[in-house]
Amino acid sequence: MKRRIVMSMLAGAALLASTLLGTGSAGAADAPAPEADVPAEFGTDWHDPVTAAPPVRKPAGKSCEVTLARAQFRDFTPYRGTYTPPEGCGDRWSKVVLRLDGKVKGRQYDRLGYVHVGGAEILRTSTPQPSPDGIEWSVEKDVTRYSDTFRASRDVEMLIGNVVDDTYTGVLDVKVTLTFYQGRPDAKGPDRVLTLDGDSALTTPRNSERIVAEVYATGSGGGCEEYWYLTVPEPAPYSCKAGRGPYRQVQISVDGRLAGIAAPFPTVWTGGWSNPFLWYVIPGPRALDIKPITYDLTPFAGILNDGRPHRVEVSVVGVPEGQTGWSTPVNVLVWQDEQRERVTGKLTVHREGELTDSSVYTPGSEHRVDSEGAHRLTVGGYVDTSHGRVGTTVSRSLAHASTHRWTDGETRDALEATWTDDESVTVGGRATRTHRTYTMDGTTILGAGDRLRTVLDLGDRALTVETRGARRTAWSRLDNAYTGDATYTANVPRDQRHAVGTTSERYRLYGSHGCYDRTLTTMQGVVTGNRSRC
Repeated sequence: MKRRIVMSMLAGAALLASTLLGTGSAGAADAPAPEADVPAEFGTDWHDPVTAAPPVRKPAGKSCEVTLARAQFRDFTPYRGTYTPPEGCGDRWSKVVLRLDGKVKGRQYDRLGYVHVGGAEILRTSTPQPSPDGIEWSVEKDVTRYSDTFRASRDVEMLIGNVVDDTYTGVLDVKVTLTFYQGRPDAKGPDRVLTLDGDSALTTPRNSERIVAEVYATGSGGGCEEYWYLTVPEPAPYSCKAGRGPYRQVQISVDGRLAGIAAPFPTVWTGGWSNPFLWYVIPGPRALDIKPITYDLTPFAGILNDGRPHRVEVSVVGVPEGQTGWSTPVNVLVWQDEQRERVTGKLTVHREGELTDSSVYTPGSEHRVDSEGAHRLTVGGYVDTSHGRVGTTVSRSLAHASTHRWTDGETRDALEATWTDDESVTVGGRATRTHRTYTMDGTTILGAGDRLRTVLDLGDRALTVETRGARRTAWSRLDNAYTGDATYTANVPRDQRHAVGTTSERYRLYGSHGCYDRTLTTMQGVVTGNRSRC
């Protein structure tokens, strides 16, 4: 029996909500109970996609819903419509929640998609792969920070590029809504949400006192950049080659000057590692709700606030020249000084370390590429606001290390990789330090009888500490771990694959605001465990 599940929760959301950050209680009961009947192998249907991530917290009180898009995607024709602000909920909201509901059946690849309102990207997503009998899934996202965009009528564009033919029959049927909750938000959001024009030009309000860029960076499009973490340099004999190897870094510049660096998250889409049976029920971290990279550009506010357009560009280090495969749309969030018509300032610090990027190929019966990369950047500046001079310093340090091993014919292919992205943002006497770690440890083996087995561990971890002076004021720790082991017969029709597989995800988020801890497990497409520990 098909079960309809929101991507960020399991059925029984009322019970789950009691474990959310700030509202949790120790020893909450598990719900719902695991499903009992586990088939010997995957059949023609399986549980709808689920994740262990927490649902979006929704405030009590009056709410209004607006439909943004309703479409069936069969090709690469975008849906275009018009957004109109909600009636009856005012123009100030405590929270705005986006929800995507989708369904698809038959055979289809994973597909990448986006939702734009007024040119601003408010959702980047990919899709789960369907069963022959069909699946339904949902994604929820807090989009309160885009409230400025939602206060006026705007053009809407949505696309999930798709191909439907005699082989790939899955039509993506989706609906996207916004729900507005009346009231004041917990924190002051940006006053403006800006996008770049066709020449990558940005003109900020002259009284901007804080400027943050968002980049929804994704390597995809069907080429090797979809698996950039597995690419190798010449002369290594591997199917995906890329210049110097797998090191990637997403950079943002202002008028040609480096303004921010970041490690891209190594997203594994729902067809990744040659084994869709790993992802049918539990997708990899972030796969269906792609988070943007954020860059604090406030040190450049003194330059940007002169009333003229400035060139803001995003590039990806490591992509071979002339090769496509990365999408990097940019939103710019701006906080304004209501008491000043003009905020002036100056960029005072710009220190860039040497970018190191090396991959060493060692031939043998088992080929091997060892890769390392690192980079540092510190920028600082000040703005003179109505409440005094405010200095901002942003430091970021990136590092990557991986070992890639494979045999001739790539019948055995293994990668062990770690990425770290350490960021410190100091504003006056307040500092926020974030240590991010992404990990990937997997092996695919094509054995006797074309039995293909993939074993894979993925990690998405972050520790954030806020301080004022020498005193810690808040902290949080994220630990999202995925484990999968799936085997099937390759190069045969679907009904002859005899696939088996187990997957699990444990999502932990805890700190000064509370605790959330949930684990999901599956076997042959059946949810066998659903446990909450907080």
